[in-house]
Amino acid sequence: MLTKESRSKYDEEAKEVVAKLTLEEKVHLMSGSVTFDDMIEDLDAHNKNKHYNWKVYEAGGNEQMGIPKLGFCDGPRGIVTGQSTCFPVTVARGATFNKELEEKVGIAIAQEIRGYGGNFYGGVCINMPYSPGWGRSQETYGEDSCHLGAMGSSLVKGIQSQGVIACIKHFAFNSMENARFKVSVTADKRTEREIFLSHFKDCIDAGAAGVMTAYNSYKGDHCGENSYLIDILRKEWGYDGIIVSDFGWGIYDTVKAANAGMNVEMCNTSVFGRKLVKAVQDGKVSEKVVDDAAVNIVRTLLAFKKHPDPINYTKENLIANDEHINLAKNVARESCTLIKNEGILPLDNSKDQKILILGRLAGIANLGDHGSSEVFPPYTVTIKDGLTAKAKGKVEFYDGKDIEKAKKLALDYDKVIFVVGYDYRNEGEYIEEGTFKIGGDRKNGFGLEQHDKDLIEQVSKVNSENATLVVSGSMITVDEWGDHTKAIMYTYYSGMEGGSAIAEILFGDVNPSGKLPFVIPEDENDLPKVDWTAEEQKYEYYHGYMRLEKYNKVCKYPYGFGLSYTKFNISQPEIEVKSDSIVASCVVTNIGSRKGKEVVQLYIGYDNSKVDRPIKALRGFEKVELYPGETKTVKIICPVDKLKYYEEKENKWVLESMIYQGYVGSSSDKKDLFEVDFEI
Repeated sequence: MLTKESRSKYDEEAKEVVAKLTLEEKVHLMSGSVTFDDMIEDLDAHNKNKHYNWKVYEAGGNEQMGIPKLGFCDGPRGIVTGQSTCFPVTVARGATFNKELEEKVGIAIAQEIRGYGGNFYGGVCINMPYSPGWGRSQETYGEDSCHLGAMGSSLVKGIQSQGVIACIKHFAFNSMENARFKVSVTADKRTEREIFLSHFKDCIDAGAAGVMTAYNSYKGDHCGENSYLIDILRKEWGYDGIIVSDFGWGIYDTVKAANAGMNVEMCNTSVFGRKLVKAVQDGKVSEKVVDDAAVNIVRTLLAFKKHPDPINYTKENLIANDEHINLAKNVARESCTLIKNEGILPLDNSKDQKILILGRLAGIANLGDHGSSEVFPPYTVTIKDGLTAKAKGKVEFYDGKDIEKAKKLALDYDKVIFVVGYDYRNEGEYIEEGTFKIGGDRKNGFGLEQHDKDLIEQVSKVNSENATLVVSGSMITVDEWGDHTKAIMYTYYSGMEGGSAIAEILFGDVNPSGKLPFVIPEDENDLPKVDWTAEEQKYEYYHGYMRLEKYNKVCKYPYGFGLSYTKFNISQPEIEVKSDSIVASCVVTNIGSRKGKEVVQLYIGYDNSKVDRPIKALRGFEKVELYPGETKTVKIICPVDKLKYYEEKENKWVLESMIYQGYVGSSSDKKDLFEVDFEI
């Protein structure tokens, strides 16, 4: 993989190339080539043949000097360009807690980018959902910074192993959708460094060579023009890659953006270009600023251009091929998160079993939002399609619109499968065209729509043999409706093969192994309060499971929780302190009758800290597969640096000498954890 060290080999060559360029040629390297009108036209077209980023969006380049163009392809759940493999959304992949699997996703996505002729992937979204009401929560891995950093780093490694630049986004504090163009976020420094920026640094340390700034402002300055944030990247973290603006509305002021350190205006050029040339000529921007940006661009592009080609690629053999589609199916299998099961799952798949599927979401291609992350795959297997194809007995589908009709139908079936939740109209990137509005932040709480609740409650009165599939891009609360169903499984937006994977799990061919990448509170009012239309919003230190624990609030289902069709026993927890890391280990045994996978999680507690710290925080995880009766030792390595807190007054990281609490187990709930104290 191309790391910062390997890229640095091209530093002198990049400087020599840039020294030969005119001012106009250097500025051209910083300029997107797709016009704003073309981008809007693509967005409006919105069909499988033409849509946003339907072709590679290019920027810069200088053929005479051997500098390739930056070829941008978007897509957190697969490549937006063309008709590509649609993987489960990022939050679903977060639920897998499988770093190796996510690296394989990165490899597949990068290969498809290469097939289209691109070299720059804009889909490593690692923003922290301060509240699960954020409409684009589906594009990120979950609510915990350690988890975000680990999964994002795995995607970066996979992408860049194939000679494609991985761009992490949106830097930073981007977790409000409807107000994203106007809101200015504030946070204290500890919150900033420990909660909202640490996972970005993890991905930079993993070698990420691209960063996209955010639309929102931070402490009054647009992120694309924010010298404070960009200085953290460059001066504190030593980042040497390319910084690009978010598309169209990412920067506004030529002088401010250039002097802050913006490298490339994407995907059109309206702020840089001739305006930047004039700003240099007028002495408002030093030509050295342009030189530095050009060197960053050229160095990175040369390093990837000269990277040994890992594949014999053509569009025909790489895009939506069988290997990638099977990978998407496997990810969907591992993402499904079973949180309740009163013996109804797995379903009996005999010829005499009759199954009724209720809920409109079962019959549609529900792949996620219809914004910039929308993928147009060659086909989609819906939940209805998957169950119908897999079942040996009779299967009937009804959208559930008429609840009385649904009740009458349910009387004649052995099992009922409810499919409830959200689609692109409820959440996602906010798109408004006149009276037409889709996506955006959740404004009506975090629960199911009332019709879905009524459907479950009323039908369960006539047929209690039912299970519920929850489709969403983030947390949905479980209130009274959860008492009326014998099983609950979160399927998220599960990708083009999601229906097939879900059917395999429901019938027991595959054992569920997903874990919740967010906490489900008993009371949604215990979550942070966000004004989704605000011009100013403060982000506090505590959110998610750490907030509930800190303020002694009850959760319905804990972070990191998920059931299986088999049982695991975790024993012999140990923690060894080394000079630069702590190594947690335990023994995991499959004591059930089915092959399955367990996620072992390491949390660190700070009871003895002299500053305010979480009750405990995730600091590592590993997924392990075990056959019935099989035992394996699992090790989790946590760098000592990850135990530090940020000292605001002295602007430095501090490692406390004290006794820490180590917790090893299967979820964030203390009843699922062993405590092992250790001293540093």
